[in-house]
Amino acid sequence: MTAPRISDRAAHADKRPFLVARAAVTAAIRGHFARADFVEVETACLQVSPGNEAHLHAFETTIRATDGASAPLYLHTSPEFACKKLLAAGEERLFALARVFRNRERGPLHHPEFTMLEWYRARAPYTALWADCADLLRLAADAVGTDRLAWRGIVIDPFAEPEVVTLAEAFARHAGIDLLASVAPGGETDRETLAAAARAAGIRVAPDDTWADVFSKVLVERVEPKLGMERATILCEYPVCEAALARVAPHEPRVAERFELYACGVELANGFGELTDAAEQRRRFEAEMDEKARVYGERYPLDEDFLDALPHMPDAAGCALGFDRLVMLASGARRIEDVLWTPVAELP
Repeated sequence: MTAPRISDRAAHADKRPFLVARAAVTAAIRGHFARADFVEVETACLQVSPGNEAHLHAFETTIRATDGASAPLYLHTSPEFACKKLLAAGEERLFALARVFRNRERGPLHHPEFTMLEWYRARAPYTALWADCADLLRLAADAVGTDRLAWRGIVIDPFAEPEVVTLAEAFARHAGIDLLASVAPGGETDRETLAAAARAAGIRVAPDDTWADVFSKVLVERVEPKLGMERATILCEYPVCEAALARVAPHEPRVAERFELYACGVELANGFGELTDAAEQRRRFEAEMDEKARVYGERYPLDEDFLDALPHMPDAAGCALGFDRLVMLASGARRIEDVLWTPVAELP
């Protein structure tokens, strides 16, 4: 089915209530962060590295100088690297409503260009971001005058305190799997142990599936559909190998200070206690790019300026939230394009 033209008056009239809701949530978020003494920053979309996660795909372009010299650049997949450089430069509390770009992504919850709300707190534990997330759910509901968040028939109370569940608890509860039995104290993983547990739980495991592949299958098939069903869920303490930008948890060396926020079964946010060890960050990025090269036959450059900035960054916590998805749940929209003023044209 061909999408209606942006200039189609009838189609726009149908979408307009969702777009008005978007404007209301935007204004409410800016006011909320201003009252909490955050500064809004605007980061460049063009970067030397789009990010170094194996399964994220970027848009590549070329920058040309007046003398004809040229170099590759990428549209960022997140403002994260730039925001952390600003933390290293001395900013204490910052947020960005950033346009970000991810290739090979399109569907009811995905769009190649979307808005990410990203914020950072210097000298704060990552648990402080859990309260921020709860505040943002309430804020969005208040902004559009609703007492519920909804998507595909699932309705939750945005004013209820989110439940907090660790990955280990979630795997045990929803799949009957001891996740950490396959993770060593140094973060190394045992593929066969997790694969055997997944098979016993009735999950198909392919011969060439890695530990990460099996982990993702269990998460997607058994865990995520159960999250954020009556109230929001904070899913925390990811295995270290699934948290490339997060520091190791002080109480358990097998897990990292990473969490995700779910509402109505939809992943809304991803937050970290930020890693500031440049050597360890480089090692993790290189491992991610090795995996990208293995699976997709390509790799992205590292942002050396970012790695140089890490030792100067204070202890901090940061979170990225899918702004369009939040508006969808608050406004009752069916798909992400309902809350976008001008969606990207589809392939012919």
